[in-house]
Amino acid sequence: MKNMQQLRDPQTGCSWDKKQDFSSLIPYTLEEAYEVVDAIERGDMQDLKSELGDLLFQVVFHAQLAAEQGLFDFEQVAAGITDKLVRRHPHVFADVVYANEAEQHRAWETFKSSEREAKEVANHTILSGVAKNLPALVQCKKIQDRAAHHGFGWVAVEPVYDKVLEELDEVKEAWESGDKQHIEEEIGDLLLVAVNLARHMQIDPEQALKKSTRKFTQRFEYIENKVLQSGREVKQCELDELDGLWNEAKLTLKKI
Repeated sequence: MKNMQQLRDPQTGCSWDKKQDFSSLIPYTLEEAYEVVDAIERGDMQDLKSELGDLLFQVVFHAQLAAEQGLFDFEQVAAGITDKLVRRHPHVFADVVYANEAEQHRAWETFKSSEREAKEVANHTILSGVAKNLPALVQCKKIQDRAAHHGFGWVAVEPVYDKVLEELDEVKEAWESGDKQHIEEEIGDLLLVAVNLARHMQIDPEQALKKSTRKFTQRFEYIENKVLQSGREVKQCELDELDGLWNEAKLTLKKI
């Protein structure tokens, strides 16, 4: 914290650090969080150590800004999360015994709900408290989780699957209408119900999409390398040839 205080010193501090505020740090905080995730997914533990340090710096920076405004300090942040962990884990820090993991999860959600209600007495709604700037898939899942926790949602997979098919038909109807706004609305509905389907199948939609995107990237790079070896660029190839290389990539990369 002393180093952070020096960086923010009005006379001798760093000019860049001195002009930052909570809002200006948002993109850096998000970027560092994603870089932590990237290091984990790549299995690079040395990079993870470095990225965790960068993320911790963001926590320290925000805490310093708050301390300067008399709001709270880093020690209070640390004490707050410690209290929360103890409060939410009575089966570890107290004598509470849960029958199974499902009961433990319900208790966890009850603790979180109680905390939200205490924090959001004014203008409180069931869905308030879900951060507005989360990645779209993450936000969608959290909102649906919250609604389902209060009894709004299907209890089985089958009707959700049927809803996906229904929404897909509505996308086609919108596309045939040529109405761009209508198409966007129906595509959004399709994505929303796809997230719901993932939830019911106990799949994290954000991670599922990231993995599929990574798989697409690997296959496309395989195609690109094959085409470059022939002295051409991808855009110079016929779609049938690229489709054949795509199928080749699927088989080849599956064996690796």
